[in-house]
Amino acid sequence: MTNRRKFVQSLGLMSSAFSASSLFQQNHAADFKRILEAKQHISPALLAEDEDFWAFVQQGYTTSPNIINLNNGGVSPSPRIVQEAVERYNKLSNEGPSYFMWRVLDQGREPLREKLAELAGCDKDEIAINRNATEALNTVIFGLDFKAGDEIIGTKQDYPNMINAWRQRAQRDGIVYTQLSFDFPIENDAQIVDAFEKAITPKTKLLHVTHIINWVGQIMPVAKICAMARKHGIEVIVDGAHTFGLLDFKIPDLGCDYFGTSLHKFLSAPIGSGMLWIKKDKIEKVWPLVCNDKPRGTDIRKFETLGTRSFPIEQGIGEAINFHNAIGSKRKEERIRYLKNYWTTQVKDVPGVKIHTSFKSAYSCAIAGVSIDGMTIAELDSALFTKYKIHTVGIVWENISCVRVTPHVYTRLKDLDKMVHAIKELAAQAKAKKL
Repeated sequence: MTNRRKFVQSLGLMSSAFSASSLFQQNHAADFKRILEAKQHISPALLAEDEDFWAFVQQGYTTSPNIINLNNGGVSPSPRIVQEAVERYNKLSNEGPSYFMWRVLDQGREPLREKLAELAGCDKDEIAINRNATEALNTVIFGLDFKAGDEIIGTKQDYPNMINAWRQRAQRDGIVYTQLSFDFPIENDAQIVDAFEKAITPKTKLLHVTHIINWVGQIMPVAKICAMARKHGIEVIVDGAHTFGLLDFKIPDLGCDYFGTSLHKFLSAPIGSGMLWIKKDKIEKVWPLVCNDKPRGTDIRKFETLGTRSFPIEQGIGEAINFHNAIGSKRKEERIRYLKNYWTTQVKDVPGVKIHTSFKSAYSCAIAGVSIDGMTIAELDSALFTKYKIHTVGIVWENISCVRVTPHVYTRLKDLDKMVHAIKELAAQAKAKKL
């Protein structure tokens, strides 16, 4: 192992992003330390409005100048150092795949697991590294033992891949999949918690809760739902695809039993990276989605037997954690919430414009939905890109109809000013067309 490490060091390619010579340490650590020392007296909420600091953060990204990307709720770009790490690990892998992947880069998974666990506030033996929230949550959805008649409660506003997974289990195993429906935004925790509780029957085994509703950005009262569920002896699985790396929280504090997330959203890890958390005493009861020699074992690593995978992507997660930690979870949350409020508050009173997301910090952060009277969602989404080169995404799902707008830490105020201008101009044109 010592000789191997020295060999890799001689190539200038460390297998761990958490070494003293990581790309982040080489390129950013000193600058982050200097600028944060100068601003240590500023609270996260006030620092959210400090454009000098965020201009420094923005320099770490390589986003295209040809479009304004406001669909970070889909996939976020990685900082430059994360991209460079993946490229360097990929080149190394191709110099001798079976050696460098399995005997060198694979040694970086345990340090990575430890850093993810530190960020999540949990035991490292509760963290499995995979490709996205769908894989993480489907592992649990298909891995739990349910019998015909057992009931699962979710909502119509959950993510389609999770809804379809539960429907598949209903078709295959005869479980009962019940969906609640909410009209968001809702600024009353009790209303949501009570709706779940009233739906519980003697056959209810698990609640499926989406931490942030991806369509409109509603933050759900997960901890309160979990506390209620525990009183009834019911487990909770949480879809945290849009919260990990965005909201400042620790997974165990939610009180859930299972949690899955995508790391390529607000953590800005390489595209195609995800994480599964399972409470330690629940690991044994979950079958792995892919075969393992000890499928009923208690080792979280049984969920990682994927065979050959992208080791460069996996190890690139480490540099994303470094970049995230340098900013600080609370600072990052407050900045992205500030950006969401920056553009929505400027258009909320424009005639014909509707914001489909709460303005209260307890109920929203990055994602907001917008619509304009007289324009279909497809027309608004198309006009924003065609006329203004603003990339968003149109949402028409169940009782939700809006264009979803999601900024990130690299988003500049001048780009949001263009968004505001576009909304006002399109609303005026739609109004004139109706007259």
